[in-house]
Formats: sequence, structure tokens, C-alpha cells
Amino acid sequence: MSESKYLLGPIRIPFLILTPACVVLGLGAAVWTAGRVSALHFALALIGAISAHISVNVLNEYFDFKSGLDAQTERTPFSGGSGTLQERPGLAKQTLGTGLGSLGITALIGLYFLYVRGLSLLPLGLLGLLVILVYTVWLTRNPLICLIAPGLGFGPLMVMGTSFVLTGEYTWTAFVASLVPFFLVNNLLLLNQFPDVKADQRVGRRHLPIVVGRQTSSLVYGAFLLLAYVAIVLGVAFASLPKFSLAGLLTLVIAVPVAVGAYRYANEVKRLTPFLGANVVINILTPLLVATGLFVG
Repeated sequence: MSESKYLLGPIRIPFLILTPACVVLGLGAAVWTAGRVSALHFALALIGAISAHISVNVLNEYFDFKSGLDAQTERTPFSGGSGTLQERPGLAKQTLGTGLGSLGITALIGLYFLYVRGLSLLPLGLLGLLVILVYTVWLTRNPLICLIAPGLGFGPLMVMGTSFVLTGEYTWTAFVASLVPFFLVNNLLLLNQFPDVKADQRVGRRHLPIVVGRQTSSLVYGAFLLLAYVAIVLGVAFASLPKFSLAGLLTLVIAVPVAVGAYRYANEVKRLTPFLGANVVINILTPLLVATGLFVG
């Protein structure tokens, strides 16, 4: 591993692609409801969202290193951390600084939008910062909150937040659109927890696969998948989304096999791993397809 990879490892750059997909969905909601939006405000919203995602990744890496969790996990390309701090523990303080610095960038951009758009943004902003700060050290010890916190961050907080800073108002379109990444990103983290159950349990985590088991959790995964697509259909049916947003249903051809695979191989990490990758594809493509429908109108 080169020096640059050591420095960038905790950021987990390949995972950051999820953020633009969710921000673009918020942009789509804003454009469909308000028409033209500020390119500068969109750029700032994207930078703030990416900084928030970097902060989540880096702080998670730091706290999992400090707790000893990452030293015990069976690492996959989609779970178990980057392994950077196991190889270079001397980078721990720098990693913490990167996480807090990225959070600071997000907070500064949030303050700008508070000035521009007013205090109506404050509840979303404060909740977002709180989720980032306490996710690893506290939220992972409550099964229900741990289940919905990731989707809350990338769904209502990111999508509705983006739409609000671009339009100055909260809309039903942004809310309904945000339900798609809400359910999908909850699922992303849920399925990625399957390989880490034993290690997570040893350090005091209490997420759903620990509490109810992987097999039952796979049924929750399937239910959340269904709800993501139901949100699209109902959004169109009640005119909160344009008909072209039904393009988001195209990822059902991936989602159905993944749901079946998650149930069938819930307790077999090696056979489950390809489905973890397909789950990432669902999380990125579906919001982009719904957003495309919003742009087309």
C-alpha cells in the first residue's frame, strides 16, 4: 500500500459515490418543483454532503480501530473497514482530525445556508451533525435506531436538505423521493452487517442481525426493498413524482435476486459477498433513475 493509499484509506473513496446519487435526487426534486436552481448552491450542497460522508467513514474507521473491532472482523470489499489503521496505527490521530475537519466543512456550509435560507434548515442540519457524531459510539448499540439512521442520513436529511437549500422550501416531492434512499441505504448497512455479527457482538454492538439473527434480518431487508419501490409507485400515483420516475423500478431485476440471495445465504459470508456488491448497485442506480425521471418531467 502506497503512502497516499494509507492517507486516503479511512475515507473509503469508492463508497462516496452514493452521496452524489442522493444529492442529484434532491436536485431533481428541486428542479421539478421550482425550475431553475443556483449552480453555486448545488455545488456547495454537494461539497457539504460529500464532506459529511467522509466524516462518517473516517470517524467510523477511527472508533472501530480504538474499540478493536476492525482487528476482529472478517473483511470483505464492502464491510470490515479499510484495514488502514491496523497496518498504520500511528495514523489514528490524523484520522480523527480528518473526520472532525470534514464535519467542520459540512457545518460551515450549513451555516452559510442558514444565512441564505433561514432557520427552517436548522432541525435537519443539527440532526445530521448529531447522527454523524454518535453513530458508531452510540447508535450502533440500539437495534432500531441503528437500522434507520443510515437511511435517515442519506434519505430525508440529504435529499430533502439539498432540495430545501436549492428552493427555500420543503416539498412533498422531495420527501417522497427521499424515501427511496431511506429504505435502500438502511438496507445497505443492514446487509453489510451480516459478515461482522460475531465481531460486532464482542465489542458491544446491538444491531438487528445480532438481536434477531441474520435470517430474520434478511426478511427485513426484503421488506425494505419492497417499500423503496412502493414509495416510487405511490409517489407517481399521487402526483408527487412524475411518471418517468417509474424508471427507478428497473432495478427490480437486480433487487429480486439479491433479496433471495440474502435470505438463502444469510449465514454464508463467502456466498453472500456478491450480493453485497449488487446491493451497492441498487443503492446508486435507483436514486439516479428516479432523479432522471424528475429531470425529464
